[in-house]
Amino acid sequence: MSSEQTPAPEAAEPRPRRLTYAAALAGLEGLALVVGGVWMLALGITGDPDDRQQAVTGGVTLIVLALLPLLAARGLLARRSWSRGPAVITQIMALPVAYNLLQADSLAIPGGIALALVAVTALVLLVNAETTRALGIQGPGNVPQK
Repeated sequence: MSSEQTPAPEAAEPRPRRLTYAAALAGLEGLALVVGGVWMLALGITGDPDDRQQAVTGGVTLIVLALLPLLAARGLLARRSWSRGPAVITQIMALPVAYNLLQADSLAIPGGIALALVAVTALVLLVNAETTRALGIQGPGNVPQK
């Protein structure tokens, strides 16, 4: 059998739900960033923003930033150990954004609540022992036995 036909060791057992949920939340955040970036970009190009260059730059920046959670979500679904780092970083970066949204006196408050809930939930799912085992991440001092 070739290496392509041999199933990967992690494919033998099903992916834990927590890992799937964490990937879904990271993917959702990435999609939200893409939508926000496209919206800002469209307003910058077609609308009458205060500063057209700032709107276009902000839109492109959001679209580029969306790559981090989207790649992390794909890696989590594929059970790649490297993907937990970017996913955790994304959630940690989302917490101050949620806090700033909560400080607004507008419709941004429900968005801040939703973002905070998603970020905290995703962090809990990502640091869960079941998720860590499924990704093959060894804890400090846990050297694999030969």
